[in-house]
Amino acid sequence: MKKSRVKRRQSRSSHPVKRSRIGHEPPRHSHAITIDGIIKITSRGFGFVVPDTDEAADAEKVADIFIPPQYTMTAMSGDKVRVELLPEVPEYKNDRGPAGKVVEILQRSRTSLIGEVVGRNRVRPINPGFPGEIDIFGNAKGAKPGEWVEVKLLETGGRDGFRQGTVSAKLGRAGEIINDLNAICAEYEIPEPYTEEEDEAGAALVPREIKREDFRKDFCLTIDPHDAKDFDDAISLRPAADPNEIEIGVHIADLAAYIAPGSRFDRSAAKRGFTAYLPGRTLPMLPPKLTAILSLTENDDCLTHTVVLTVHRKSGRIINARRVHGIIRVTKRLDYDQVQNYIDTGETPHWSKKFIENLSTLVEVTRAMRAYRRKEEKFLLLEVPEIRVLCDEKNNKILGVERKLQREANQLIEEFMLAANTAVALEMSGKGVPAIYRIHPEPFPEKIEEFTDFVSSAFGVFPGNMVDRIACNKFLDSLPDGPTKPIILSAFLRSLPRASYFNKPQLHFGLGKTHYLHFTSPIRRYTDLTVHQQLWEQSSNGRLKSDKEMERLAERCTELEQNNDDAYYAASDRMKLRYLEEQMMRGDEILYNGVVARIVAAGMMVDIEDLGIYGFVPLENLRGNFKRHGDILKSFNGKKTFRCGDFVQLQLSAIDFAKGSAVFRPAEK
Repeated sequence: MKKSRVKRRQSRSSHPVKRSRIGHEPPRHSHAITIDGIIKITSRGFGFVVPDTDEAADAEKVADIFIPPQYTMTAMSGDKVRVELLPEVPEYKNDRGPAGKVVEILQRSRTSLIGEVVGRNRVRPINPGFPGEIDIFGNAKGAKPGEWVEVKLLETGGRDGFRQGTVSAKLGRAGEIINDLNAICAEYEIPEPYTEEEDEAGAALVPREIKREDFRKDFCLTIDPHDAKDFDDAISLRPAADPNEIEIGVHIADLAAYIAPGSRFDRSAAKRGFTAYLPGRTLPMLPPKLTAILSLTENDDCLTHTVVLTVHRKSGRIINARRVHGIIRVTKRLDYDQVQNYIDTGETPHWSKKFIENLSTLVEVTRAMRAYRRKEEKFLLLEVPEIRVLCDEKNNKILGVERKLQREANQLIEEFMLAANTAVALEMSGKGVPAIYRIHPEPFPEKIEEFTDFVSSAFGVFPGNMVDRIACNKFLDSLPDGPTKPIILSAFLRSLPRASYFNKPQLHFGLGKTHYLHFTSPIRRYTDLTVHQQLWEQSSNGRLKSDKEMERLAERCTELEQNNDDAYYAASDRMKLRYLEEQMMRGDEILYNGVVARIVAAGMMVDIEDLGIYGFVPLENLRGNFKRHGDILKSFNGKKTFRCGDFVQLQLSAIDFAKGSAVFRPAEK
């Protein structure tokens, strides 16, 4: 289905948006500090403003500014706003840092949005960053409750704080997977799949010539998920001159041979930025037939961009790294399950003795490299499970929810990719070749303090002074395995800044590296493709993109990555709710194990690990007339309590699509 072509993201307008007065006004002060920044609204109605980096000195003294729900005006996520800091009085005191109120919306970030018709002349936005509903004026184009629509926003304020708009297009009935995914793609402006003509044009591309090293006689593997479609990396090994060392080849599909800077598919890849992975739908950065040609497939001659690592077998120290263009032939394609089964059990399904010996060497070298990196770089060890919704879009069916933890088989590939990315970053920085680097700043002290306050009050865990990675790792290593550990790890992750792209090498706090970039996934990330192109141009004496161009690309790719992630989580959360709704409609009496994660005024939030969601248990669903007493819920007679860390069994009570949450009740005993 074609999306409406109304342009919804726009360059920031130069005029202020009409203001409205909503909610109780705090006292004004003649010397109140005002700060400009970009606001992000949460699904719970409150927001945070990130101050502009070029603000005055007063702005530099504060981190993100917390905006209570009653003081967001009609701001939407992404708007540039002016914020007045609230006085430090008990009424506005909070554990989220400085608080403020929006006093002016300076620039809107968008002109329209996608939502579901929920009643007569009302639309609920699909994006959780836009809480509330939209008043619809004029012709609704026949849209009925339960249908997705595109709404053009009107700058007229709106009664009771609700925004106003007109329906510009209908997008199908909500609740059907294909329509839900279409609506999410429209909201987040995920580009449509390549056309058949574009796909054929991609398949017709011919690689450019460059000098290549021949690795076809080396033992070479690809290791990917069992359902992988593209294979853009492979690992080979060969003996080194010193028997105490080994040469590991990290081979990456040589996209720059096919895609020159400024070419047709370079432009389309730049626009997309990344392959978008949504539950039940993959929208590739490059035409599928082209990626099939580029993929490193078993028993085929494949063109690669290769980093050869010389590694000390026992210590895991990387002694040398060199980069070449190569040609390989993959000995065998394996998946993570096969490799993990071999690591765990030693089972070898029809593998030769030499094959087993080479795979064992790769495992041993990986372990040594990881131990060396852990000792020297002190990277953060965060083992957080990945929760994936499995969808069959073709048959409009949600198949289930899959929970995965990273295993040693995954670490085997990860370790070599990290080493290659680091080697390329050091080379480009050392040679002065403009590049896009991956950076991850140190956490803000305010965020760490907030995290410390939360886990100490909720779980009786005291992290101490987490001023650096050593202190962070000491705390993480001290956490015992148990139902509360995933909650604490998730809260710690949220306290860390988001990684981003930049045109200069800087600290990557999580990895403990000062030089790091993305080189190993050029099929699905434009940052990696750009790095490949820069190195190609350098090797062939071509035109390098400037440092200023790298700066612009880094900023844009950071924004595109955030947008893709937002689209993924919006789709994943919605599919989980649909999955639970289907169970409830079938009358399934399923018990869900959960751990109380937070006590709130209206009830408690419970972490349901197997679903990867926080379920809400309202007070009215608790028998015994419960009330909140600080961080505890107590029954009227005081005999029953709930507090953070308590294990509970739950049954599904309702689905609240308006708030994007699942409502539960304690299981009947």
